[in-house]
Amino acid sequence: MPAHFTFEVHTPHRLFFSERVEAVTLTLLDGEICVYAKHSAFTAPVLCCILQIKDGNGRWRHAFITDGILEVKEHKTVLMVDVAEWPEEIDPKRARAAKEHAEASLKTAALKFEVENAKAKIRRAEFRLKASELKS
Repeated sequence: MPAHFTFEVHTPHRLFFSERVEAVTLTLLDGEICVYAKHSAFTAPVLCCILQIKDGNGRWRHAFITDGILEVKEHKTVLMVDVAEWPEEIDPKRARAAKEHAEASLKTAALKFEVENAKAKIRRAEFRLKASELKS
């Protein structure tokens, strides 16, 4: 029987997720990581990505998350992000419109921070669209 640990996802507006899970997969600055029970403790920045959660019944669930911080402890892992959305919460039309707007902004961006901001918006929209396709 696989070991389980408590995993929580917090946003400024809600406790998005809190359950005992088998594994969690997400993207850190230096690549993708899968956290299992009894993983060594660490804290690291997380990039916008598709969060994958293997629930207590061995089924994988997916969600869109923005950049944030992951804290892994002995028996509990906490993810803090600005936004976390289940696929059914995502409006694909709105995500496509946001991507198109960001691409237009990128074409006219003159300053480095404008370019980086537009690229970040494109990345978020692309992951939202990808997550919206993962509806159960």
